[in-house]
Amino acid sequence: MRSAADYISRRALGVDASGIRKVFDLAARMKDPINLSIGLPDFDVPDVAKQAAIDAIRRGDNRYTQTQGIAPLRERLRKDLSAEMGRDVGDILITSGVSGGLFLAILATIDPGDEAIFLDPYFVMYKHLLTMAGGKSVIVDSYPDFRFHADRVEKAITAHTKLLILNSPSNPTGVVMDPTEVRAAVDLARRHDLLIISDEIYEPFLYETPQGAGFRGLASPGRLYDRALILRGFSKSHAMTGWRIGYAAGPEAVISQMTKLQQYTFVCAPAPLQHAALAALDVPTDSAVQTYLHKRDLVFDRLSRKFEVVKPEGAFYIFPRAPASNSATDFVARAIENNVLMIPGNVFSERDTHFRISYATSDEKLEKGCEILCALA
Repeated sequence: MRSAADYISRRALGVDASGIRKVFDLAARMKDPINLSIGLPDFDVPDVAKQAAIDAIRRGDNRYTQTQGIAPLRERLRKDLSAEMGRDVGDILITSGVSGGLFLAILATIDPGDEAIFLDPYFVMYKHLLTMAGGKSVIVDSYPDFRFHADRVEKAITAHTKLLILNSPSNPTGVVMDPTEVRAAVDLARRHDLLIISDEIYEPFLYETPQGAGFRGLASPGRLYDRALILRGFSKSHAMTGWRIGYAAGPEAVISQMTKLQQYTFVCAPAPLQHAALAALDVPTDSAVQTYLHKRDLVFDRLSRKFEVVKPEGAFYIFPRAPASNSATDFVARAIENNVLMIPGNVFSERDTHFRISYATSDEKLEKGCEILCALA
């Protein structure tokens, strides 16, 4: 007779539980920890977006929308993104967060045996979504500087390579691809006929160049590539992590298949919150960016005194190396014993040498957390 465990698919068994969620659950059981673990903005959803959601609920916009999302939001995003990119980006698909967009994109493009390349360290979902689709992760080491090294990536390309997944600004390192790296990535994709998936959820958070300059997506003017799928969302820029609103723009053939797959998975993004996202587009992010620039400088200044660390250029993470006598897992365990929560780097990497800190918290907690970590080092 079968046990309950005998019903579990190999697909499910091939995916590990997220190390981030384990720390999240641990935080819920601790009393007032210094929580530097979760990538959750410490500001609230803008009031204008809250009001738009309330208004939508009250007027009855609570039913299914079109699978691809409400027309006013799609049209506004198409207009804004086309202006930014310098060309018409085509139809927009509203997704259930960028995570939902990644899921649909990989299901729409990967067959069993297909390969996708991405850099190590990496966002945890890439590896496991590819496993669920029957694809193969080809993980290219980017240590110690976490930059895009075209020669390393090119060596990893085979006849089975289909996707190049990029994440800039990066989670967990905070590194931002510079124009030279973007051009190199596009050149590789062109030569080897690859689809680029550009995960740009942290796109507003850039610190080393003025807003409007520097990295602004793989399809920005001068770097046009018509086989790039752009994934963006509202979770980080407008603190809508629980609202699950993202969007995708890219080749029509890919977007149409993602839309079809959304019919049979998410159905549509949450209806009232699509109206809220439309309102949020008129809320500037400059103040939040300046706040996190200050926090970035605070954390880097403190930690660079004791740790080997690459200065983040975007997002709200920093990825220091653990002291030489410790694995990252052991050092994180010591930190947790001292009431500081963070994530060991092996959650994001094939190595266990670094740890991730999210500086999306109060300055007071950042200063106290850095003080404890430096003492432990």
